[in-house]
Amino acid sequence: MMEATSVSIEKEEKPTRSLGRLASMDALRGLDMLMISGGGAFIYLLGGKTGISFIDAVSAQFVHPDWNGFTLYDFIFPLFLFLAGTSLAFSLTGALSKGANKAELRNKVFKRMLILIFLGILDKNAPMDIFDPAHIRYGSVLGRIGLATFVVAMLYMNFSRSQRLYIGLGTLVLYYLALILIPVPGFGAGDLSFEGNLVGWFDRNFMPGRLKQTTYDELALLTQFPAICLTIFGSLAGDILLSIKTPGKKIQEMVLMGIIGIAVGLIWNIVFPINKHLWSSSFIMLTSGMAFIALSLFYWIIDVKGYKKWSFFFRVIGMNSLVIYLAVRFVDFNASSRLLFEGIYKYAPEPWHEVYNALGGFVLVWLVLYFLYRNKIFVKV
Repeated sequence: MMEATSVSIEKEEKPTRSLGRLASMDALRGLDMLMISGGGAFIYLLGGKTGISFIDAVSAQFVHPDWNGFTLYDFIFPLFLFLAGTSLAFSLTGALSKGANKAELRNKVFKRMLILIFLGILDKNAPMDIFDPAHIRYGSVLGRIGLATFVVAMLYMNFSRSQRLYIGLGTLVLYYLALILIPVPGFGAGDLSFEGNLVGWFDRNFMPGRLKQTTYDELALLTQFPAICLTIFGSLAGDILLSIKTPGKKIQEMVLMGIIGIAVGLIWNIVFPINKHLWSSSFIMLTSGMAFIALSLFYWIIDVKGYKKWSFFFRVIGMNSLVIYLAVRFVDFNASSRLLFEGIYKYAPEPWHEVYNALGGFVLVWLVLYFLYRNKIFVKV
C-alpha cells in the first residue's frame, strides 16, 4: 500500500500554508500496516494462551465475522482507504500550489492506478498462470486502493468539500437502495444473505476470472462504490487539516464528523447490517467515523502536543507501506524467524512457539523497513 498522489481544487476554505508531511498520518498508517503485516496475527495467536480474559477478548477482535457483525480486524482496510484520501488532499494541494496542472496530475494518478491494479493481481495470484485467465482473481486490495484514489483525485480536482460529502453520502444511499430494491433472480429483492445478495449475483455474472468466495468476491465490482466513499471522506479530513482553523478547531470538527459517522452507521445497521463482505453503507459510515476519531487523536497527541518519539516505531512502517504489504506476501519472514530464533523459543511451552515465531518474523520485517528508513529509501508509485 502507499501514499496517495496529488491534485487540488478550489476549496471553500483555503489553507494559509502547506502543512507538509504530518507525523500523525505516517504513525497511524504505520499502526494500520502493523496489523496487516503480522501484528494482528500475533495478537490473535495470544488467544487462549495467557489465561487472561482481557487478552482473550482482544484476540477475538482479530478475526473477521463470518457474515454480519464487526470486529476491529474489519477496520484495518477501511482505515487505509480513508488515510489514502487524507494523503491525497495534501499531495494534490501541494502539487497544484507548485504549478502542476490538472492534466499532468490526472495522468500520474491514472498510471499509478494501473500499476496498483497489476501489482494487486500479481499479489492475489502468485504464482500466476497467465495462460489460464479464467482462474485469475482480478479483485485485489491494491487494485481497490488504486481505483479509489484515482476516482477521488478526479473528484478533488473538480468538486468542493461539501459537494464531495454529498457525493459520498449519495453513493451510500444509492448502494443501499440497489441492494434492497433490485430483485435477484431466484431470491427476490432485499435479500442480504450470503447466497442471495445482489453483490454476489452481479459478481457471478459480470466479474471475469475467479471469485474469492466462489459465489461472490468482496473486492470485485459493486463493493468498489461504497469503498470509494471511505477515500472521499478521508479527503474531507485532509481538507480540515489543511484549513486555516486552529488545531483545536480542526480536532473538534474531525471528532464531530467521527461521532456523526459512528452514530449513522449504528442506526443504519438496523435496516442494513454492518457487513464487511458487502461493504454495506452502515459499515462504511461506522468505519469512516472511527477513522475520523483515530486521526484526530493521533493528530492531537503527535502534531499538536508534540509527543512524537513514541510514534517512531510506527512511522518507520507507515513511510514504506507498499514495501511492507508486498514483502510479507513474497518473503517468508516466518521461515527466517524459525531459522534464527527457534533455538531460543523451543524451550518455551509448545503452544507458545507460534507466538514467538510470529513475533520474530515481524521483528525482521521492521528491521528491513528501518534499514530503508535510515537510508531514506521510500518506495512509492
